[in-house]
Amino acid sequence: MNGFGTLYLVSTPIGNMEDITLRAIRVMKEVDMIAAEDTRQTVKLLNRYDIKTHMTSYHEHNARTKGEFIVNALKEGKNIALVSDAGTPGISDPGEDIAIRAIKEGITVTPVPGASAVLPALLLSGFTTDRFVFEGFLSKKKSDKKKAIEALTNEIRTVVIYESPHKLFETLQMFAEKFPERNISVIREMTKKFEQIWSGTVKEAVAKYSVESRRGEYVIVLEGVDEKELKNRGFREWDGITYEEQYRSYLKQGLEKKEAMRKIAESRGVSKREIYRIINLDKGMNFNKGSNDSDV
Repeated sequence: MNGFGTLYLVSTPIGNMEDITLRAIRVMKEVDMIAAEDTRQTVKLLNRYDIKTHMTSYHEHNARTKGEFIVNALKEGKNIALVSDAGTPGISDPGEDIAIRAIKEGITVTPVPGASAVLPALLLSGFTTDRFVFEGFLSKKKSDKKKAIEALTNEIRTVVIYESPHKLFETLQMFAEKFPERNISVIREMTKKFEQIWSGTVKEAVAKYSVESRRGEYVIVLEGVDEKELKNRGFREWDGITYEEQYRSYLKQGLEKKEAMRKIAESRGVSKREIYRIINLDKGMNFNKGSNDSDV
């Protein structure tokens, strides 16, 4: 035993205060400290359930310095509960950083499951739940955001995205440039008094939110493209992506480097030697030492 404490990732309500588990309440009462993304928000929950535990702030603006403080406290044997503004900490918030660091430091990290906006939004959308992908918040940088949306053009899985009110309309407009007729569900303030679920096409969403005030937190659910439709319009698996992106995709699927390059060459109608040159030299990717053209 190393004598370290435990970091608890405690899920809290996304709106309705009653959506909290008995274990979450007990853990927050028993730990030595609660690290909260927004102490002003979390104190409302603590007051509701008569939780007196000392609280400290941990958010994106103090993550580096406060992260050091929290890790040191854990190493001293203190047990700490990490909570976000709402939902599960570590999902599209700075809790991810401290959880990863704690794991690398050999500190026990354990979840206290509960509310999260992803799954309820997926169910409320009415789209298939068999396969889905969570994109979190899209990049604030417009060029990166554009690339991410381009990649969704041929996505066959249901897509779940978080969005802030001041970015919602911009995102919908960018969607409309690529797939105006795609079905979409826009969900606002889930589990709260003014919960709103709207569904239609992307084009209709742009028209709606161009005149409607945008308040609260949003979850966008985008219906996946029908596979038959992709085949009918001559879709190829590498359309819209670079050689490097296709290569990395194959590696993630478990293919060996040589096999990945062979598949790229076959699908694009170029030589394996050319693929090696483009990926290894032009993209500056690192292969095992000793590799040369004869290995391809």
